[in-house]
Amino acid sequence: MFDNLFGNIQQQQEALQRELAGIFVEAEAGDGAITVRAGADLHIDNIRIDPEKADLTDPEQLEDLLMVALNRALDLARERAAAETQKRLQSMLPGGLDQFLKP
Repeated sequence: MFDNLFGNIQQQQEALQRELAGIFVEAEAGDGAITVRAGADLHIDNIRIDPEKADLTDPEQLEDLLMVALNRALDLARERAAAETQKRLQSMLPGGLDQFLKP
C-alpha cells in the first residue's frame, strides 16, 4: 500500500519539476533597463539590457539594477512555484483533506 503511495508521490514530484521548468516569469529594474526571465524551477533563462535605458558606462549602476531585477524575478518564480505546488498537493489529497493546506 505505502509502496504505491510513495511511488506515486515521487512520480508527482517529477512531473511537478518538469512543469515548473516550463513556467517563466519576468521582472525588470530601472524602468525596463534590465529585464530578467526566470523559470519557476528557479533558473535564470534570460537577461536583457536595454542600452537606451541603461547607462552602460556605469558598471556600479548596472550591477545594482541587475541585482534588483534578479531578486525580483526569483521572488516571482518562487511565488509561482509555491502556487503550482499547492495546486498539485490539493489534487493529490483525498476529498476534504485539502482544507488542511489552506492558510
